[in-house]
This record gives sequence, structure tokens and C-alpha cells, in this order.
Amino acid sequence: MTIARKSVVWGLFAAGGTVSAFLFPVVIALFLLVALGYVPPGLEFDSLHAFASHWLGKSALFLVIFLSLWHAAHRLRVVFHDFGVRRDKAVANAVYLVAAAGTALTAFYLYRI
Repeated sequence: MTIARKSVVWGLFAAGGTVSAFLFPVVIALFLLVALGYVPPGLEFDSLHAFASHWLGKSALFLVIFLSLWHAAHRLRVVFHDFGVRRDKAVANAVYLVAAAGTALTAFYLYRI
């Protein structure tokens, strides 16, 4: 892998890790509240649908999902290496292909909202 491509992969990994670290604990706490029967104001279906229907909401959702997918892909690549799988090129192609497919599906479904 050339230096330019390596820096792109590391940049996506770092950005995805940062986004995930800041947002997922909040998302987990909100889902826990909803599971316990308390729906905070603004988390009703109509409010969330309105957010996801607006171009700014779609952009924010796409960015969070996109970065999280690429972070997870790179993390899985490293985990495979740690478990002794030494076919790095095949593993990299597989995990990044899944991340690319997830990104494309995210764009498709957000477009349909």
C-alpha cells in the first residue's frame, strides 16, 4: 500500500473512532431510556423522521455511519492480523469491500427517505 492510500485509511480510521467514541455512548443511553419506557422529547418517530428527511440530517447520519463503518473495517483488519491471519491483502480487500457496500447502502436508503 502506498503512503498516500495508507494515510487515507488511517485518517478514516481515526475520524471513525473519534465519532464512535463520542456518539455511541449517547445513542446507547437514549436507547436504554426508550427501552425503559421513557421517550425523551424529540425522539418520537415523527421528529426522527423529520430529521432524517432533511438534507442536513441525511448528511449527518451518512457521515456518522460512513466513518463508523470504515473505522470498524480497519479495526477488523488489525484483529485478523492479531489472530494470525497473514493474508493481509485478502483481508483488507474483504473488510474494505464490506465497508464500501455498507456506505453505498447507507447512501441509497438515506436517499429513499
